[in-house]
Amino acid sequence: MSADVADIEQIVAAAYRPYIARIGRPPAPMTADYAALVAAGAADVLLDDTPAGVLVTVAEPDHLLIENVAVAPWAQGRGHGRRLLDYAEQRARSHGLTELRLYTNALMTENLALYPRLGYRETGRHTDNGFDRVYFTKALTG
Repeated sequence: MSADVADIEQIVAAAYRPYIARIGRPPAPMTADYAALVAAGAADVLLDDTPAGVLVTVAEPDHLLIENVAVAPWAQGRGHGRRLLDYAEQRARSHGLTELRLYTNALMTENLALYPRLGYRETGRHTDNGFDRVYFTKALTG
């Protein structure tokens, strides 16, 4: 995993562009400061010959927060999202953390179906910065 701001911005724009009409505005990841996230060591790029996905995580005292996981449209359906989430688990363990947390927009219904299949449990729904968000957690074992 490596990080390049231009690659990240291109992947995020392409991955989230279809949700603009559904949500009524650009999803929050489209407005993030990726230069700052890369400088902080919080952003990684998954390579599959070319940059294919993005993972942004923040280590909190008691969990690893997955701020963003995005896969370029051309690379979707190849297991890259799962690879990124597996990498997040590795990062959590490397920090001595036993829990992952993430959230998604309530209108990103694909994610609402995906995360429970990957072992995440819904913990709540709240409006944050004008976005209706659904929160998930996953306990790490072993």
